[in-house]
Order: sequence, then C-alpha cells, then structure tokens
Amino acid sequence: MSAHNPMPRSAWIFPALAVLLFAAVSATDYAFTLSFGGLVFALVLLVILFGTVFAAVHHAEVIAERVGEPYGTLVLTLAVTIIEVALITTIMLGDKPAPELARDTVFAVVMIVCNGLVGLCIFIGGLRYREQGFQLSGANVYLSVLFALATITLIMPNYTTTTPGPVYSAAQLGFVDVVTLALYGVFLYTQTVLHKDYFVHDRAGGGSGEAHLSGRTLALSVVLLLIALLAVVLLAKKFSLVVDAVAARIGAPPAFAGLLVALLILLPEGVAAVSAARKNDLQKSINLALGSSLATIGLTIPAVGVATYALDKELTLGLSGQGSVLLLLTFFLSMLTFGTGRTNVLFGLVHMVVFAVYVFMVFVP
Repeated sequence: MSAHNPMPRSAWIFPALAVLLFAAVSATDYAFTLSFGGLVFALVLLVILFGTVFAAVHHAEVIAERVGEPYGTLVLTLAVTIIEVALITTIMLGDKPAPELARDTVFAVVMIVCNGLVGLCIFIGGLRYREQGFQLSGANVYLSVLFALATITLIMPNYTTTTPGPVYSAAQLGFVDVVTLALYGVFLYTQTVLHKDYFVHDRAGGGSGEAHLSGRTLALSVVLLLIALLAVVLLAKKFSLVVDAVAARIGAPPAFAGLLVALLILLPEGVAAVSAARKNDLQKSINLALGSSLATIGLTIPAVGVATYALDKELTLGLSGQGSVLLLLTFFLSMLTFGTGRTNVLFGLVHMVVFAVYVFMVFVP
C-alpha cells in the first residue's frame, strides 16, 4: 500500500474491531472450547487478528515511506517483531507449557523468510525481469550477522555441557541475550548510520526517496499503528488457546504451533516483499526478508529469554539434527544466491524447494 493513496477503511476498522472484541471477551469472561460457538469465535478471532496485523503493517509502511530507506524497512521489521514477541511469550507462558515454541517459531521464521519468501521474490522477479540486482555489500552484512546469531541461538545449545539437553543454563542464556542484543544493535547502527548506502539500490525505472505526507496523515498512522499493535498483544492469549485446541484436535506435531505463529506474523510483510520484487525492487524485498530474520533472533530471543528467566520457565533452543541440517543448508545456499549481486529464476526455485522440504518434514519428520 502506498502512502499516496487514501487510507483504506480496513486500516482503522480492524484495529477498532480487535479492541472491541477484547473488551467483549474480557467483560463476559469468555472461555474458548471446541464447540460450534467456539469455532465461530475462532473464525472471527482469526479474521480480526489477521486484519489487524495487516493494518499494523500498512501504517508501518506509511511511516516507512515518509522516513525513507533504510529506516522505512526498520519500522516495518520492528512492528512485526513486537507482534511476534507478544504471541510467543503469551503462548509459552500459558496454561500449557511450550518451552520449544520460541525455538520452533524462530526457526520457522528463518526458513520461511530465507527460503520461502526469498525464493518466491527471486522467482517472480526472475520471471518478469530475467535478472535482478541488489547491493552485494548489504546482503553480506545481513548474512554474516544472521549466520552468527542463528548458530549461537539454535545450534550451540546442543553442544554445551553445563546443562544437559538443548538448553542453556541461566548464566549462558543471560550471556547469549547480551551478545545477541549487542550484535543486533551494532547491525542497526551500521544499517542506519555508518553504511546506509549498503541497503539502498537504484533500480531501473524508478527512484527512491521520502514520500510527501501531511502531518495529519502521518500522526494518524502513528496512532493507529500503536492501537493495532496493542490490540494484537491483547488478543494473543485467546489466539494461543485456539492454537492449542486446534493442534490437539488434529494431532499436529509440536512444531506446528511455531509454524502457524510465524506464518501469521510474516504474511503482511511477505506481501510487501513480493510486491517490491514485482516492481523490480529486489533490494527492498531483501531488506524486508533478511531484516525480519535478524530482528526475530536479535530481539525475540532476548525478550523471551528474560521473560522465561523472570517467571522461572524452561526455554528450549537447540534444534534437532534434522533442523540443524536444514539450517546449514540454508546458510550455504544463501551464500551462493547472494554472492554475485545478481539473481535469476533458478536461485529462487532452489530456495522454494528447500522450503517445501522444511514444511513436509514438520508434518512427516
């Protein structure tokens, strides 16, 4: 959605509906059950929740167009990360323990973004333009930080000896939280101050720049963005109940909840990334995709780590052997894909095949 178009009604209707739904549920003390009425409630909740997430991303895009790149992409990424942290912590700290949810969601985000979304953007762009270019230096910065953070948080816990199993001790988790935040903070400083030019690519047929918005439109989008984010946070508890009930009913594997949460939070941002690729702006697609992966690990893991430590909950981070293989395959494939500054259809197809393997293995491990 462009900041130059009138604000769609859905951009304010869904946040309002989300607040009203939360107020109604709180006032009636509604308890979700798998009945006909419960299924109707679940359907209404999902529609309103998805609509509110899309509304939040729309307002983030309006603000993003005003501030320009690379700050604009950062606004989008942070908005989605807030939603993600709210959903993960709410489900993890609910009545049913879910110590693996943060790991499963973070891993799902990395696989969806680095294989599914990146592959789809490159594939669509390759079909329309044969080849697309991007800033090689910016991609290298993204990948170096992403590989380090993903290895520290998702693979290293399997090889520590202080505590048994795929978990960090309290001291180890605290140290990992600090270095993760520090590394992500330096990345943001690099992206927004030191080397902004690494993350902006001049595409054919169009320029980049700040959009001209009235102060009233910008202020309204800021307010509605905050309302939408708050509404998603408030509805996260009810969403967690629906996820638990549906997963138990269909006999879904444990990783299903993480995949569902990741799909919910990434869908709007994914639409924006695909739209950018269709407009021959692969650089924005890469900024959105790889930026989401970095923010997910750099912000979500420390936030969830602090919450679980404060509430004395267990946090499982280490991937299984199968997940580690898929993650390492994604690393190697990404280095090849982003190693020349040009992409084509074949690169995109290979990424999508790896993503299809990941989804299949979730249900048939």
